[in-house]
Amino acid sequence: MENKPTIPQQSTPNRNAGLRRGLTRDAVVAAICGFVVVLMVGASYAAVPFYNWFCRSTGFNGTTQVAEAAPTSAPLARKIAVRFDSNVAGGLPWKFEPEKTQIEVNIGEVVTVYYTVTNQAARTTTGQAAYNVAPLTVGAYFQKINCFCFTEQTMKPGETRQMAVVFYVDPALVKDSDNDGLNTITLSYTFYPVRDPAPQPVAASEPDQRKGDL
Repeated sequence: MENKPTIPQQSTPNRNAGLRRGLTRDAVVAAICGFVVVLMVGASYAAVPFYNWFCRSTGFNGTTQVAEAAPTSAPLARKIAVRFDSNVAGGLPWKFEPEKTQIEVNIGEVVTVYYTVTNQAARTTTGQAAYNVAPLTVGAYFQKINCFCFTEQTMKPGETRQMAVVFYVDPALVKDSDNDGLNTITLSYTFYPVRDPAPQPVAASEPDQRKGDL
């Protein structure tokens, strides 16, 4: 009778070691995948403030600039028309419109204009205005000294308020060949509802409606 070769059986310790190695590899792969997901989510959140900073710094996409003071030089003789556009996003029961739809200003002249806002709801509501200018190449030259769009606005039921914008068009605009022949700038605002407004100090005073300190 022919003897069949005996196949050695793998010992239990070796099987356990292989199993542990397999689990270790799986754990490493899972950890790497988790790290990549966390990194991507973090990058997406970080991209928003970075993008906003980039737009404010460069005027990209028609983002206006914030000026700390009026220009020191006298306004130029060249004039330019500034149109005012107003919009309200869904979910915010406000009526929002400029007092004047268009004005003509000297480049470098500091100008104050007003928008009228009415809360048409029977409850207190809060909004925040987003803004840009057109054409988009003008963003770097449209300087705001003060604006209601810098902060959230809370309106009582039925309240009407005049909100100010103080701005000037930077004289450096005339040296930009991309804006040769430019005659009109459109400043556009859109108010969006704020679901969870920032808490206000208890002793906060009401803003002066005609000074633009909004």
